[in-house]
Amino acid sequence: MARPATVPRRGPPAPVFRSQIEAAEAEGVRRDDMTLRLTLNDVIALKRDRDLPVADISFVGGVMRYLGVKIEQGGVAESVLDRGA
Repeated sequence: MARPATVPRRGPPAPVFRSQIEAAEAEGVRRDDMTLRLTLNDVIALKRDRDLPVADISFVGGVMRYLGVKIEQGGVAESVLDRGA
C-alpha cells in the first residue's frame, strides 16, 4: 500500500505577515487601511504562537488585530494582506 503524501510543515505565520505589513507601510499604506484576510488555520496559528509578543495581537471591540491591522477570519483559500483602496 502506498504511503499518503505528506504536506511540508510551514513555520509560524506571524513573521510573514509582519514583513508584509512593514513593506506595505514603507510604501505609504496606512495600517488602518490594511486588512489581513486569513485562513482559519492561520488565525489559530497566530492565537497559539507562544513566541508572539502579547502587545502584537489584540481583541478589542470584537475585532482581532495583528500589529494594528484588522483581521478577517476565514473565507479565503490562502491568507493575504489586503492593502486597501
